[in-house]
Amino acid sequence: MSKQELVVVEATGGGDTCCPGLLTAPLDEEQAVDLAKVFKALGDPVRLRLLSMIASKAGGEVCVCDLTPAFDLSQPTISHHLKLLRQAGLIDCERRGTWVYYWLLPETTDRLAGILTRPAGTPLPDRGVRAGAGS
Repeated sequence: MSKQELVVVEATGGGDTCCPGLLTAPLDEEQAVDLAKVFKALGDPVRLRLLSMIASKAGGEVCVCDLTPAFDLSQPTISHHLKLLRQAGLIDCERRGTWVYYWLLPETTDRLAGILTRPAGTPLPDRGVRAGAGS
């Protein structure tokens, strides 16, 4: 496994997103590198499940003590996955006594959704029948 540190994708200012939607303009190299780090954090099934568990928890936050039993993994392994999600800017946490509580950072998931979403009202391209396609 790579020991590469994940970096939070940051907005460039105001209410603007960090990157244009994929259908409005090509990403530049720096934007693509930053986004790839966030998608890499989401590319692991354990991290994706952890993010889903955190995001869907009533009250908006969840104790690590409630996350760990859902997996057949050691507590240090779960902590490592949570650390990568934090480094990617997808979640944040706070220690309270002996337990750590996690919550979703919706601004990051909102930015990802904005990048992947086609602008409202934009028609899909008419592809017609491609040459060589089956009959």
